Parts: sequence; structure tokens; C-alpha cells
Amino acid sequence: MPFLGSIIRKAYELRQLPIDIRRVDPVREQERVLRKLLMRARDTAFGEYYDFGELAGQPEFMEMFRSRVPVHDYNAMFKNWWYRSLNGESYVAWPGRVKYFALTSGTSEASSKHIPVTPDMLRAIQRASVRQLVTTTKYDFPDKFYEKGILMIGGSTHLQFNGTYYQGDLSGITAKNIPFWFQHFYKPGRVISREQEWTVKLNEIVRNARNWDIGIMVGVPAWIQIMMEKIIAHHGVETIHDIWPNLAAYVHSGVSFEPYMRSFEKLFRHPILYNQSYLASEGYIAYQKPGSQGAMELILDNGIFYEFIPYTGNNFDSDGELKANPETLTISEVEQGKEYALLMSTCAGAWRYLIGDTIKFTSVERGEIILTGRTKQFISLCGEHVSQDNINRAIRMLQDEYNIKISEFTITGVRYGNLFAHKWYLGTDDALDPEVAAARLDAYLKVLNDDYRVERIEAIKNVSAEVLPLQVFHDWMKVLGKEGGAHKFPRVLKNGQREQWEEHVKSFKQKQNR
Repeated sequence: MPFLGSIIRKAYELRQLPIDIRRVDPVREQERVLRKLLMRARDTAFGEYYDFGELAGQPEFMEMFRSRVPVHDYNAMFKNWWYRSLNGESYVAWPGRVKYFALTSGTSEASSKHIPVTPDMLRAIQRASVRQLVTTTKYDFPDKFYEKGILMIGGSTHLQFNGTYYQGDLSGITAKNIPFWFQHFYKPGRVISREQEWTVKLNEIVRNARNWDIGIMVGVPAWIQIMMEKIIAHHGVETIHDIWPNLAAYVHSGVSFEPYMRSFEKLFRHPILYNQSYLASEGYIAYQKPGSQGAMELILDNGIFYEFIPYTGNNFDSDGELKANPETLTISEVEQGKEYALLMSTCAGAWRYLIGDTIKFTSVERGEIILTGRTKQFISLCGEHVSQDNINRAIRMLQDEYNIKISEFTITGVRYGNLFAHKWYLGTDDALDPEVAAARLDAYLKVLNDDYRVERIEAIKNVSAEVLPLQVFHDWMKVLGKEGGAHKFPRVLKNGQREQWEEHVKSFKQKQNR
């Protein structure tokens, strides 16, 4: 019996025990978190402006906080506060000076955002990561599993220094700050992780793959899939298990894994555990626990206070922009099955901050959620309101019906005479008739979305599809400087992003015709 593995497993079980015994009261935990946040930030410029010191001592502090502090999107938070931290000022929205900023543009914005990452947030992320890791004791893994490497594919740990702060992907920042005890398990290791060029990093991972004994993979599905395919091809094997026979779990985050399921299954020799996490640049929000049936449990006691904005026309306009004075709800006021935009106040100095994601509660009692998309990642040209969840499910249905792999995809809305049309772009190396694909996707959405079915009769006069090699999608991400790491291809293209993509596709076709 593997001695080290049994010791590590026992340590995890002891760490899990108090979590099992403890019964978290969601409302009470969130009240405690908010009060602690207010007290910690009371001497900052933000805290003094909104009088957090006085606020935290009031019996109705939660209601007063929500009425006194306005809702912020990124532009409002950065313009009024975070730019000062970027310039080196301390005690702006959180105690101390911000040393790290996570660069992110989500999947809908053109320019990079600078999200502060404080020491308190790094510790909160580490606590949540350990909690998720110790839940593996609830699965039937052998002791030797706990000795294996954990391959984490993310941004470079070689961060850019800008005089007063370091910037890079959150995955690179967190990897640079992993605790010493985790270094033994962490792959691809310090040297390869510092590489900034994705292609070079990927080649190094492929070359060194046989030297590692991997038990868990962590990363965005698209890039993990590319990595596995290249390892299999380079080493001349049939599946990734021929290289890593002890691979037993894959932790995915960032996008819906459902459309990738078929592609992944063909790369494995035996089943593995798929586990979802919800780690955004603003904090570690949720992760999947054993028996949760695909949902994730909100982390309610770890430095983040949550509010929820009903994702309706009363609170958001047709472009997904937040309206003035939106309705906000706490964890005690939400309802199962309804869609909400997520609002967060955090130990990184984000206050009532709209992160741009939408969620649904599958169980309010257990605080379990599923990600449904982005506030701006939907199409509603004429009231059809096709969500990212609708899009993902339609693609999965197409894959299942025709036994094909569609690893990347996007949809855009265009004018069609005086009315409208939808156009799908499908990335696959399998044979697929675009007319058939368009007809089937149209049929699926009519079943999935009643609004779409109605508008398809009246206002959406055409649905088309273009089938492209998968490499076209990867090349576009490279053009945008978003190759590898935690970057995701946008599922909906709008405005300038759509025009840029169409130019890219046009250029690809011209090269093909030469």
C-alpha cells in the first residue's frame, strides 16, 4: 500500500471532518462575512467615504450597506477607485497596497480589465482550493491517487512588472503564490510555468509528459483538449491514459463543459471524474461537491458577500447593460430556477461589483448553482433572448445526433433585409453539412426557447451556419493575444468583435483559395 498516499489521504480526511460536521447557515454566514469586510475596509478611502466604521456597528448594517453603496460595474469601480491602486496608492478600497492585478477581458470586452488581487484574496483562493481538493476523499480513489501530480494549465507565472504592481492572468498569479507544500505535486513545474509564449509552453509540456505521473488535470477545456491531442500524437499512443495511467480527475472552469464532453471521452481509455469549479478573476466563488449532480455550491464563508440581480428587462437593457437602480437580492431572497446576475463585495476591494456572469440556483437550501452565461453573451435582436445555456445545449444536441465533435463555436445576429437572421460558426474537423447543421440548430432552439420559436416565425427570417476547421478558432485567439491559459472563445459575437471575426474568416478563405 502506498505509504505517502495513505498519509495524505488521512490528512485530507481530517481536514474534511470539521467541514462535514459544520452546518453553514447561509444567511448568518453572509452577514458575518459582510460585517468582517466592512470592519477590515473601514480605514480605506472607500470605507471612509461610505462610513464603514459607523455602518458595521448598526443592527441593520446589511440593509444600510445596500442602500448606501451603489452598484458598480468595472468602469465605475475603476474610474472612481481602482485606478488609484494601479498608480501605487495604498488603502484605496482594501487595506494595504495592491501588488497584483489580474488581467481579464472576460469573453465580451475588447480591452483588458485590471482586477485587484490582494493577499487576503490569495489566501481565500488557497483555502477554497484546499477545500475542493479534500473533497476527493469522498470518492473511491485508491491511496496511490493522492501521491500523483496535479497538472494546472494556466497563464504564465512570469508576471509583467509595471513599476508599482505585477499583472498577468489570475491563474499565473495564483500559481506563482502556491504554498510550499504543494510544490511537490504541481506540474508543469516552475520553469515551464514561467514561459509566456503558449506555443512554447505547450511544446514543453508535450515533450515532458512521460516524465510526470498525473492524477488530476486543471484548466479550460479547449486548451486541455489541445494539450492531450498533441501529447497523444507526439508520443504515438492511442489515449492520454497510455501516458498517464493514473489520471483519474479533471477539474474544469470558465465555460460549460457539456459541448466538450464527446471530444474528451475519445481521448481517455477509462472513465474519469469530471469536477467543476467557479474561479473568476474576482475570487473563488463555488465548486462542485460529491453528489451535487453537476451543480456547484457557493462558498459563503470565505471573504465574498453575494447579492443577486434578477436577470430581467427591468434590470438589464437589450444589450445586457445594467439599468440604473436595479433590484438586488440577498441569499435569503433568491428563488430556485430563476436567473440572476452575480454581484460581489470582496476582500480584494470590489464593492457591490457586477462581475458579468449569470447563474441559476438548483437548490437554494444548499446554495447550489449552475452557470448560465454572461450578461452580454446572448442574442436578443427582436426579443428571442437566446441565452448561452441555450446555445451550449443546442450544440450538444447536434453532436449527439450526428456523432461528431464541435470543439469551438459561436453565433452572431445580423440584419436580414428589414428583419433579422442568426449565423452560426462551427469549429470541427469532422464532416458536417452546414445547411443540415443550421436546420437542426434552429429546430433545437425552437424546443429549448419559446421566445425564439415565436420570433422565428415573425422576425428571424434566416438561420445559417458556416463550418470551419477548428484551427481557425485557435488562430483568432492567437491574433487577439488570448491563446492558451484561461482564455475562452466568445459564444456570442457582437458589434466590433463580430466584424473582426468575419475579417479573420474572410482572410482564411482567401488563403485557402490561393
